[in-house]
Amino acid sequence: MKHTAFDVLVIGAGHAGTEAAHAAWRMGARVALITFQKSDIGVMSCNPAIGGLGKGHLVREIDALDGIMGRVADRAAIQFRLLNRRKGPAVRGPRVQADRALYQAAMQSEINAAHGLEVIEAEVVDLLSEEDGTINGVRLGDGTDIPAGATILTSGTFLRGLMHIGDEKTVGGRHGANASMRLADRIRDLGVRIGRLKTGTPPRIRRSSIRFEGLEEQVGDETPTLFSFLHDKAFAPQISCSITHTNERTHDIIRANLDRSAMYGGMIDGTGPRYCPSIEDKVVRFSEKTSHQIFLEPESLTSDLVYPNGISTSLPADVQLDYVRSIAGLEQAEIAQLGYAIEYDFVDPRGLTSGLMVHGARGLYLAGQINGTTGYEEAAGQGLVAAINAVKAVRGEEAVRFSRSEGYLGVMIDDLTTRGVTEPYRMFTSRAEYRLLLRADNADSRLTPRGVEIGCVGERRAATFGAKAAELADHRSSMEGELLSAKTLIDLGLNIRPDSPARSGYETLRLKDCDPAVLIAAVPAFHELKIAAVEQLRCGAVYDSYVARQLKEIESVRANEGLAIPAGFDFGAIDGLSSEVRSKFQTVRPETLAQAGRIEGITPAAIVVLLAAIRHGTRRTA
Repeated sequence: MKHTAFDVLVIGAGHAGTEAAHAAWRMGARVALITFQKSDIGVMSCNPAIGGLGKGHLVREIDALDGIMGRVADRAAIQFRLLNRRKGPAVRGPRVQADRALYQAAMQSEINAAHGLEVIEAEVVDLLSEEDGTINGVRLGDGTDIPAGATILTSGTFLRGLMHIGDEKTVGGRHGANASMRLADRIRDLGVRIGRLKTGTPPRIRRSSIRFEGLEEQVGDETPTLFSFLHDKAFAPQISCSITHTNERTHDIIRANLDRSAMYGGMIDGTGPRYCPSIEDKVVRFSEKTSHQIFLEPESLTSDLVYPNGISTSLPADVQLDYVRSIAGLEQAEIAQLGYAIEYDFVDPRGLTSGLMVHGARGLYLAGQINGTTGYEEAAGQGLVAAINAVKAVRGEEAVRFSRSEGYLGVMIDDLTTRGVTEPYRMFTSRAEYRLLLRADNADSRLTPRGVEIGCVGERRAATFGAKAAELADHRSSMEGELLSAKTLIDLGLNIRPDSPARSGYETLRLKDCDPAVLIAAVPAFHELKIAAVEQLRCGAVYDSYVARQLKEIESVRANEGLAIPAGFDFGAIDGLSSEVRSKFQTVRPETLAQAGRIEGITPAAIVVLLAAIRHGTRRTA
């Protein structure tokens, strides 16, 4: 079959691929999305959930740039939860439990509604190139060549994918899907640095075989926190999840069979994700713990399958059944699909530009797990960034770079392309030194105007944001123009001194015990204000002074790069750093702040914390 030339080709229709294809289409490019099977578009290969700490921020940012993940997740959400609710707005993480079938249907609906976006069922086996190394298209398995101005590769776990269940090995990109072997060989020929990573998934359990009596119920939020700024209500019926735990018997079964685990039996070379360890890893690495929490997550409103989040494994079938049935509520559990580990090729992302183009292979962009990340949200964000830059390159326009101060998208891309990865990378709020600026609630304020400028934001999104921005400005003006006396504020139940000076309504929002709903109801001038707008204004009001201080801290780091780290400094005693970061500092033992910042995997946020610790004299004998 002969195909005409496209501006942008996207290989792979997972979370990175669908986001990339839709973004390029929104920008007016001629786009083709190539996938093994059209029916696999939007498949959730692992857990049926979107968002979480750091990840939820990414989804909001994707939505602010008119991406589709947030809209699709809202339509498929069967449980909404705002994580870290008791902490400040900057670190709260929206998360949804998603119905797999609804998610896939909603994603396919978005792709099908993009008229002119062509979907091609085929395997890509080669990349076409010019004499100077520029990639100018692909070759399909049937020998057909498709020329293109830019190609975005979003291969997920499919490049030389190898699945493990005990000592059984199966070549494949995921359960029931083929791997990409010939394309993997072609990528190696590009001269990029290739490594192997590993991830895993738990066994799926039939809901009808679970004893829910006595298990803890995890209910969703009564008022949902939606991902999309275009939505104001949930779409699907809401459900609860359940919580159970492993026990000593579970751990004994696993310990007795570690030699039969693909990971511990030496059959896997790839490095697994630190923050999503297998149950074998948990039992070995955290041997002092007598139990580990398991979330029993329904996969769909119409399916009998349950996803036991927390027990991914590469143990053989008989051991999986034994340890699953040792868990409370799962005594009679029936396993519908075995858990497995999968290892796959990835490309060292330090070989990419900030627009995710491969150095030395102009026209080729990489997004998703091929760049060493883990997670749907990280993949989708990269797909969006790659597509924007691919379209810009085809048009001969300047590349687009998102800075670390603009969003978590910028943090992620900068981390990947400047620091690389030694294990699957996932997003956390702690990676961002500007995290007080980068809240989930203000993602549209930060990025939608930039998206309009770039050309990836449609008219509806732009109009919605414009109306919201005008409303916020109007509300802020109203609140700043109304002075409230100390007596008025005390009558509202606020804890202030009677001789305190009058303050504006906006300044009142900074008070810790200020309830925006009470304030609106009690002050006549505020009666017409909308609670949602005032809630967002409160976030900004609360953080104004903290943001200014944070910016000063970051500037201080820049000015103190040559600062010597005292000999014998105990990096392990620094509060506010992850165990991963402390371990890297202890191992490398940098002598200056600049050296510490050059350690692979160390973020600017960690350097801010280190500088503060040095200044406060946190010095002990190591």
